[in-house]
Amino acid sequence: MRKGEWPRFTARPYVCGAVGPFDQARLDLLARSGPAVQAVHSGTAAALLSSHPLVPYDQAEPGAAAFAWGDRRPVRRVGGDWLSVAEDYEAPGLIDEPDGVTLHTGGFGLVDVYYLRDGDAVYFSGLIEPLLALARRPYEVNWDAWAAILKLTYPLLEDTPYRQVRRLPGATALTWSRAGRRLRIDRRAPRWVREEQVDRKLTGDDLVALLHEALKPYDRVLVPVSGGYDSRLLASVAVAAKMDRGGAAGGIDIESWTTSPDDGLDNDIDFARYITRELGIPHRIVPQYAEKYPQEALWAARRLEYLTSHHAWYSPFAREVHAGGRPVIDGLAGGPLMKNFLITADAVGAGTGTSRREALLTALTTSEAHLPVLGDAALTWMDDRVRTAFAAATSMLHGHRSELPLSVLHTRTARGIARSPVNLVGPEVTPVFPFLHPDFFDAALSVPVDRKEGGRFYREILRAANPRVATLPSTNGALPHRRVPLRSNGPAAREWNHRMLAKAASIPGLLSPQMLEVVSGGPDALTAFGSWNSRFWLRSLVVFGSWLTDYEDLLADLTPPWAT
Repeated sequence: MRKGEWPRFTARPYVCGAVGPFDQARLDLLARSGPAVQAVHSGTAAALLSSHPLVPYDQAEPGAAAFAWGDRRPVRRVGGDWLSVAEDYEAPGLIDEPDGVTLHTGGFGLVDVYYLRDGDAVYFSGLIEPLLALARRPYEVNWDAWAAILKLTYPLLEDTPYRQVRRLPGATALTWSRAGRRLRIDRRAPRWVREEQVDRKLTGDDLVALLHEALKPYDRVLVPVSGGYDSRLLASVAVAAKMDRGGAAGGIDIESWTTSPDDGLDNDIDFARYITRELGIPHRIVPQYAEKYPQEALWAARRLEYLTSHHAWYSPFAREVHAGGRPVIDGLAGGPLMKNFLITADAVGAGTGTSRREALLTALTTSEAHLPVLGDAALTWMDDRVRTAFAAATSMLHGHRSELPLSVLHTRTARGIARSPVNLVGPEVTPVFPFLHPDFFDAALSVPVDRKEGGRFYREILRAANPRVATLPSTNGALPHRRVPLRSNGPAAREWNHRMLAKAASIPGLLSPQMLEVVSGGPDALTAFGSWNSRFWLRSLVVFGSWLTDYEDLLADLTPPWAT
């Protein structure tokens, strides 16, 4: 993302600042290097700047203040310390108190807090790019981040593509002690880790009632509907809420849109028509065009600061959502919470914690393409680094009753999938996550994983919400074979993908001999990348190539660790 391409922070503010003994000139440079900001708060070891006014939710002591930003924010002190805000609102924040200053993330870290250490000071930002103005040039490549992006489609731990810029994980704080004049990292176990949920014998009706509670604050929403379980459940609940509030005259105002996921089938479009017709929701199809795929993919890559290879298909839809302005009801976390998504039988039946985690990591890792993609040395190095990082990223969950779904939620969901609603839909429009509402989340987590096997429990919830919609065709079941061309493998996409792939091939030893042969074959050689796994590998390499194209002149030695 370059200056002039910043998101419009209309629903969620852009925030930056400093903690500790910061240098005002450095802070001013940070402020100039991102979206326009104004000072919100300043103290001897704290500075907070924002694109929009931020009202402190606590000023109990003279000179003290507590701020939070995100899509949901407290309006008063909620009790406890910073973790209560992180858990209840999924909001990052800054707290300036007589003893010290605390910068913290939300419980899952959905709203990004990036930081750069400079001596004893920490400079932070909601975007990576402004912090690069403070980093030494040329930038040093973080190969650990790229190993995870290529293997998993998203980074782990604090990794970003640059060694100097870090990402503060969920439920974590940086605290500057005024008395000790030192900075410490405070990583906490959020509520859903501290309080293991036991089986409460809940029914589908119980879960639907909790979703009604989660939607109560909203009276005008957009519910994107695909052919899967998550969106039809949320659409069914929204329509029921509309009727509960007085129907068309006084109820919730609902629209539904659908676009193609570029999966070669477009069952989403067909099935969404059945669902919205049954529910009586105004429905719109947002078109996509194959010739525009390169621009859309590059827009998503830059906007997401190259942190994931997901969501290129979502770009035109996201921009239409910006124009519409409605809060967007998103089914984030539905799969891991209610249908064991990516939780295999091997993981559920594993005899040891180590084998359980290995089975889960295998399910999360992009499977083999139709040909070897990475060079042998690169693959060996990346496998080792990703395995180590995954174990560290999920360490607080080891042995937890809900280790498997929570591991998926804290890695793939928070670091990869959430980028679409949080960073493509937001910050222009507010994303709403009913499945993360505290009461619903705890209830869904309490249901044993064996009860969710094969989608059994999810189908119970769907029948409770709307039995007629529950029986309609779903992308979560057997699919008909109405094939449509992949925009991501059309002529325009192949030409652009090939140029980015050729850039990635410049890294010594990254690609296998078979992939180098593909590169030498030109754009049309990419027609073979039509299968699910092959497409994911290609997209990750293309994101890496586009990052190299944008930043090559600013990067240090590009010799990777497996080639030294």
